[in-house]
Amino acid sequence: MTDFTIKTYRTLLETLIWQSYNFQTFEQHLLEAKRKSIVLRHDVDLLPHNSLTFAKIQAEFGIKGSYYFRAVPESWDVDCIHQIADLGHEVGYHYECLTTCKGNMERGIRDFVKNLEALRSLVPVATICMHGSPLSKYDSKDLWNTYDYKDYDILGEPYFDVDYNSTFYLTDTGRKWDGHATSVRDKVQTRFTERFHTTHDIIRALEAGLFPENAMFTFHPQRWHNNPIGWGKELVLQNIKNVVKQHFFVKA
Repeated sequence: MTDFTIKTYRTLLETLIWQSYNFQTFEQHLLEAKRKSIVLRHDVDLLPHNSLTFAKIQAEFGIKGSYYFRAVPESWDVDCIHQIADLGHEVGYHYECLTTCKGNMERGIRDFVKNLEALRSLVPVATICMHGSPLSKYDSKDLWNTYDYKDYDILGEPYFDVDYNSTFYLTDTGRKWDGHATSVRDKVQTRFTERFHTTHDIIRALEAGLFPENAMFTFHPQRWHNNPIGWGKELVLQNIKNVVKQHFFVKA
């Protein structure tokens, strides 16, 4: 069965529901983490209407996720932001300030505040999440070596405020669920040793009762297509990016 399709995504959600997992936004998880809980995080890097499709599917199932928008035209779609928030999902800021400001801390924090305020003029924002910017030499998480995001009424950031020894972390970075070798910054320290390559591997583990009790999924919805042309284009582009990242940007 083909992976990274909307049909496969629906099957994943249905299986999580059948296995009696609770769904929480990242904000809800920080305020009061439930037992046997799933956080559905979405990095809206490109094609925001794909994220809106995810949000509508989740709403059909009565579950909520968290959606992080970049302050760039290819992500920042005001209509999508409003619609996703109106469906009951969490919206957060996907910051990349040290990349856009070429490592300058003072310019970076000004950029962060400006974009955060702009997003808050549209919807409530309680959490943020770093955009990896894999082709940049700057890691925007380093902004918080000098500043504190909690000074800006931010409740949390997934790379700092989750115990990944108790919450299993999965990301579709690289268009696979075990893309650690091609991930530049989307990595966490964890005790978990489980590895899944495809979404179908995850589904089979869930059905067999072999999936961890608590987990955070990170989705990049631009990777998920039912349209064969969009699906094939994303496959080819991602394979090229994986080779480039692995050979030139991933640290051993």
